[in-house]
Amino acid sequence: MDFAQKPLVIPIFIPHSGCPHQCAFCNQSIITQKDKTVPDQKIIDQKTIDQTIDEFLQYKGKRTRVELAFFGGNFLGLPEETIIDLLEMIQPYIHQKKIDSIRFSTRPDTINPDILKRIKAYNISAIELGVQSMNDDILNKAKRGHTHKDTIYAISLLKEFGFKVGVQVMAGLPGDTEESLLESTRRLAKLKPDFARIYPLMVLSGSLVAKWYKQGEYHPLDLETVILQVKQMYQIFSKAKIEVIRMGLQASDFMTDESKVIAGPWHPAFGHLVFSSMMYDQACEKIDRHIKSDKSDSIVLKVHPRSESRLRGDKNNNLRKLHEQYSESKILIQRDDSMPINLVEIQGLKAE
Repeated sequence: MDFAQKPLVIPIFIPHSGCPHQCAFCNQSIITQKDKTVPDQKIIDQKTIDQTIDEFLQYKGKRTRVELAFFGGNFLGLPEETIIDLLEMIQPYIHQKKIDSIRFSTRPDTINPDILKRIKAYNISAIELGVQSMNDDILNKAKRGHTHKDTIYAISLLKEFGFKVGVQVMAGLPGDTEESLLESTRRLAKLKPDFARIYPLMVLSGSLVAKWYKQGEYHPLDLETVILQVKQMYQIFSKAKIEVIRMGLQASDFMTDESKVIAGPWHPAFGHLVFSSMMYDQACEKIDRHIKSDKSDSIVLKVHPRSESRLRGDKNNNLRKLHEQYSESKILIQRDDSMPINLVEIQGLKAE
């Protein structure tokens, strides 16, 4: 997607607000860097919202759309009057065409016809569900407090009301395995949400998972393992024509603060690593097919310029592995603007 087509997202943080309890992996105060002790009836005032909107509108640039997103809490778990008050605060900006729409995340078990009827008229572009897993044993272990049936009902109802549906899922949940994770992903993909976010579990200070980690009862996935798992999750969603809009947590200074993020497969460019792994697999598959029928002295990998870094891999790691694996041929990369993003074509060259 072209930069100008991506919306400017204005974040409004409401950490833990509307959450009935704290999930085993969660510490929203760390993730959002906001105090979680603010009472629900005074989550945020109009002045703070105005200041945030005015600040972020300065960064709009050439982008044609602006979305305001409520992050960090369980939006539809708030008291109904608070939900409406928050949505009303944004309406003047929508009427002035400074903001195009609103989006928020919520738990699957907060979705019901009554609240959807109330919010239908408030220019909501998308509602994201914190699904995390479609396996009830894993959900129970993570203290989520909802079941996979809540997710099935929520997605069905949101589609019935015409809302765009996003899902948030996690890799590395306590008790999860690669097999159960991928089966959960396949079950979710069959429900046809509009888009997905995939997060590897990080061990956050103050969470129940942090306690289990210190006691040796939980072992986070290593980076290589979680890349493999998330790559397969991405491919399941992609095959079902569900867009994955993010893989990994947003890079921030606090993610490298060991007093806040105790352990886990952190990398500031996690999504890039996943895409690079997929590009490497694709290159190997096509090179293998090519060399069976064409014993070229050199192999040219044609790729769109925007995908070259993914093909090369982190610190040229993919290129190094390709040179080692196919040492009898010289591996070259050719940039080609006509190539689709994230695809590789092979061309053989004979020595003159």
